[in-house]
Amino acid sequence: MDARTRLLLEAPIGRTLLRLAAPNILVMVAQASVGLIETYFVGKLGTDALAGMALVFPIVMLMQMTSAGAMGGGIASSVARALGAGRRDDADALVLHAMVIALAFGLAFSLVLLLGGRWLYTQMGGSGASLEAATTYSHWVFAGAILVWLFNSLAAVIRGTGNMTVPANVTVAGVVVVVPLSPLLIFGWGPVPALGIAGGAIALLLYYLFGTLVLAAYLWSDHSLLKPSFTQVKLRWPLFRDILRIGLLGSISTVATNLSIAVATSLAGGFGPAAIAGYGTASRLEYLLVPLVFGLGAPLVAMVGTCMGAGQHERALRATWIGAAMAFTLTEAIGLAAAIFPYAWLSLFGSDPAMIGAGTLYLRSVGPLYGFFGVGLVLYFASQGAGRLLWPVAGNIARLAVAAAGGWLAIRWGGGLAQVFMAQGTALLVYGVVIAAAIAGGAWFGRVGWPCRTATLLRRIQPGVIG
Repeated sequence: MDARTRLLLEAPIGRTLLRLAAPNILVMVAQASVGLIETYFVGKLGTDALAGMALVFPIVMLMQMTSAGAMGGGIASSVARALGAGRRDDADALVLHAMVIALAFGLAFSLVLLLGGRWLYTQMGGSGASLEAATTYSHWVFAGAILVWLFNSLAAVIRGTGNMTVPANVTVAGVVVVVPLSPLLIFGWGPVPALGIAGGAIALLLYYLFGTLVLAAYLWSDHSLLKPSFTQVKLRWPLFRDILRIGLLGSISTVATNLSIAVATSLAGGFGPAAIAGYGTASRLEYLLVPLVFGLGAPLVAMVGTCMGAGQHERALRATWIGAAMAFTLTEAIGLAAAIFPYAWLSLFGSDPAMIGAGTLYLRSVGPLYGFFGVGLVLYFASQGAGRLLWPVAGNIARLAVAAAGGWLAIRWGGGLAQVFMAQGTALLVYGVVIAAAIAGGAWFGRVGWPCRTATLLRRIQPGVIG
């Protein structure tokens, strides 16, 4: 057995998760900073440019979260379970299958957003200069959607082996390149023309191109645990199914998450472009929590998946609750800090009083409930490793229903932005509680029952219950 696989099966859980997650979290922050840096420089172009980016951002994050978290989680889970069960040939073959899936989904995103992006941003409240900015940025980003999908899929393959270091190093190197490249292309310098908001999108695509080439080179090198081959592997439906049964369910959850943000953006659009810019800028902090929790969730997927593949179901469950406690502590601390000091975040991206006011209202309404978002998200990753995603999807759909219906009713009954944002906060609470209660009630090991005593739950953990 590979030493990294043995670590996931035998080493102390808390210490191992922290060891794997700490550099991963730092790197995910670095990756998220690419978008923040881009937003910072685009904000210098004016409120309309910032509002245009806010319109596109939920769709960009939908692609990011689907490729890295949903389908990427399915890929990592499949690789981890194959290695845990000793199926090395299947683990090697999963690399090619993951790349085929990435190409198909990347092409689909490009076609849909290039053809229907302008209509979508209009429905979300875009108009005038902000709509033009959104359309320009969207066309450039989604023209290169395949690069985003390939990068995240190859990184997921490597993380599925328990190797967090290589994707981390590639991400950091990419950030070092894109930090000066983004303002250079946005504002121009010397012979380089000023491309405006399109320059930010082009810099982002160059980042993913660089990362994809490096990750592919690693996988086909002697340093890789996996030994993929284009010539010796035939495409097999069972391996596609193993990825897709988790990835597609996870995608439903991801769509629900981003629809919640898109609906809130649309509701804020009724209060003007400054409200869209304020909400979009403030909600970027919520999106920043996603890579933070992903930094913890990626090793949790590998650990839970490897333990499930090896039949160590009780260890997988213990790892899940330890991860949930870590995620709550991290995200709740950030949410409380944002609620107390909202200006420190919002002033990074603009100084328009109306934008600052709307963003402050959001952070003070929703920030104190970020801990529940962190719990729901990390339990989603753990469920990917277990191959059981029904309740995480249900929790996300419940979040969408509360956010959309609550926001709509707030406006219909004469409420303002404060009431719309209160609905978003309540939705996060529902999200975390539903998923945690389901897993605690035995959702991974048969029919859910509340309350579920620990002894009763452990009796359900029988070899072969979970594939």
